[in-house]
Amino acid sequence: MPRLDKTYPLYLNNRPQQPNTDLAVTDKYTGEVAFRTALATPEIIDAAIAGAVRAAGPMARLAGFERQGVLQHCVDRFRERFDELAYALCVEAGKPIRDSEGEVTRLIDTFRIAAEESVRNYGEVMPLDISERARGYQSMWKRYPIGPCSFISPFNFPLNLAAHKIAPAIAIGCPFVMKPASKTPLGALIVGEVLAECDVLPEGAFSILPASRDGADLFTEDERLKLLSFTGSPAVGWALKARAGKKKVVLELGGNAAVIVDRDADLDDALERIVFGAFYQSGQSCIGVQRILIHEDIYDRFRDMLVAKTRTLKAGDPKDRETFIGPMISEGEARRLKGWIDEAVEGGARLLCGGGCEGNMLEATLLEGVDRDARALNEEAFGPLAILQPFSDFDAALDEVNRSEFGLQAGVFTRDLFRMFDAWDRLEVGGVIVNDVPSIRVDNMPYGGVKDSGLGREGIRFAMEDMSEIRNLVIRRGG
Repeated sequence: MPRLDKTYPLYLNNRPQQPNTDLAVTDKYTGEVAFRTALATPEIIDAAIAGAVRAAGPMARLAGFERQGVLQHCVDRFRERFDELAYALCVEAGKPIRDSEGEVTRLIDTFRIAAEESVRNYGEVMPLDISERARGYQSMWKRYPIGPCSFISPFNFPLNLAAHKIAPAIAIGCPFVMKPASKTPLGALIVGEVLAECDVLPEGAFSILPASRDGADLFTEDERLKLLSFTGSPAVGWALKARAGKKKVVLELGGNAAVIVDRDADLDDALERIVFGAFYQSGQSCIGVQRILIHEDIYDRFRDMLVAKTRTLKAGDPKDRETFIGPMISEGEARRLKGWIDEAVEGGARLLCGGGCEGNMLEATLLEGVDRDARALNEEAFGPLAILQPFSDFDAALDEVNRSEFGLQAGVFTRDLFRMFDAWDRLEVGGVIVNDVPSIRVDNMPYGGVKDSGLGREGIRFAMEDMSEIRNLVIRRGG
């Protein structure tokens, strides 16, 4: 296994700085301090924003091939540092090593897609002669970078969700300041180390600053910033939006994603995908499978299959390549979800498997018969819990999915073409995934939610649109 350094700097205006070592980051499995990083003060954050403002013009003037070169450099260096990135993620997030390697692969994919899109900032020629008064007029429009951006990324995908902010910003030409999650800052800091090798980036093009929540108000409220992109909990995200002022806000928030298993589904295939979707990285995903709606004709059979498969999942040290269930991010989060499980059982739910908790290790848990008002069913579990619900009518199953206050993604296992289109038309979500779980995300697709799950879309091309504004040119031809 690669070794981690004892301390890591923050990155201020493209350069490493070590003003302190105040942030202790633990190995999430052992609980021991794995390394320390610098913690940004309000003065450092202010200096970073000022640097981003100065860099806005030079960043916007970078040629497409120059921005592409920066992104391709990152792709090459991430491939060289693959094992280091995966091990760092395994330690700081407690993510099983095979899943950590998968996230590094996605990091590389995301920067590779951005490198391709960086030279595709197309516009449009638009005729304006729609009436006599506009005879001789013609319009052309294209996109220009919005300016300095603020990014706040979460703990659960600390590499790839940071990448989905950083890579499109570079591709479109926006300087940025980023606050990575305090529990998992190292992945973003390694990205900063790689970006610091790129001399073509103007000073102030990027700052990556671990910061306390109190010290991070400037990321949200400073009027010099033109866009805030936040990924995290709904309560925090909507509160930040209320404080963001005039800047554009993009929110990628939580969910309690549902999957429908219709009676014609391939159950063996659905089994493998749903167990993955529910318990991958201990369920700590905003599109993790939390609600499993199963047609009554196959309910008993598929329930038994799910329980048997879930009981085979190996829990333990995430550094062990056989481990599937690692620790949750903290003991407090494990206790919270354990409390929801116990509350549901006390309310009449049946515990099918799991339910045990030791420290921050919570067993993969399946419940059925959960009360419709239970927190375990209606709020975001964000842990290794899934709830089974039978249904008899497909339309009623769609209504049950829509009963949620969230709307990120949903999955539907069916071979019926008409039901597929009904689901696409009626489900109040940002994405409908057919014959797979809602947990799937391909990094070039539009990704985001509706209702309490957020605003805007990620996916490189779509994020570039949010990070830019249309500027129109109108020409009047004489004669």
